[in-house]
Amino acid sequence: MPDPSLLMAMTVMLLAIGAFAGVLAGLLGVGGGIILVPAFFYAFTTLGYGGPQLMQVCLATSLATIIVTSVRSVLAHHRRGAVDWDILRRWAPGIALGAVLGVVVAAGLRSATLQGIFGILAFAVGIYMTFGRAHWRLGAAMPGGWRRALVSPIVGFLSVLMGIGGGSFGVPLMSLHAVPIHRAVATAAGFGAAIAVPSVIGFLMLNVGAEGRPPFTLGAVNGPAFLIVIAMTLITAPLGARLAHAMDPKPLKRVFGVFLTLIALNMLRKAVGW
Repeated sequence: MPDPSLLMAMTVMLLAIGAFAGVLAGLLGVGGGIILVPAFFYAFTTLGYGGPQLMQVCLATSLATIIVTSVRSVLAHHRRGAVDWDILRRWAPGIALGAVLGVVVAAGLRSATLQGIFGILAFAVGIYMTFGRAHWRLGAAMPGGWRRALVSPIVGFLSVLMGIGGGSFGVPLMSLHAVPIHRAVATAAGFGAAIAVPSVIGFLMLNVGAEGRPPFTLGAVNGPAFLIVIAMTLITAPLGARLAHAMDPKPLKRVFGVFLTLIALNMLRKAVGW
């Protein structure tokens, strides 16, 4: 077992990470997972755990926390009348299907491959958050028909491969289709639940080898990390939702975009063994 002082340090770090992730989920709509996945990877490797399926554990544990965070966040936004339930009802089935496909693919990949995928996608999200403009448009309304049937599973699929909720892809998608930003952030919280619930069920059935597996891991979900982070996100996600309605998050999004780009580049560096 790891040294108790190291475990205490990791507990404190995860508490801080969970608080930060919860605020981000409510404030920016990016989903706490985009912070949690690299944070979990750092925490587990620092404690001496590794193995070819470590990234699956990071993705699954992140998605497990998103179930709670997303529900908490969407309820907080709903009380303010910000959730577009029509968009959510129409898009959730396809997103959930894509999430299931994402679990199937992720289960067969090695940690280094998943690190590379996370790095590439996180880099793209970071660049968009840094340089994206509110006036950019792909259409005047959210896609319907065959376009929704095509795009919605892609949102769920890519989100699972990153271990994130629906915000990182859902908010830009809705913003590019003329959904007001506060409404997009609120509705994307519902996307997160549609992604996380079916994917976590799948990851709980995944057989992770004992080599390098963190203790108290059920399937691919690590119980202690889940509980520690949830203890904070339950408190801070509603705070983020209140801040989203009280301030302009654009400058903060630019700063976070740069931060996320650096995280992505570091994950890519580790994926190639540098």
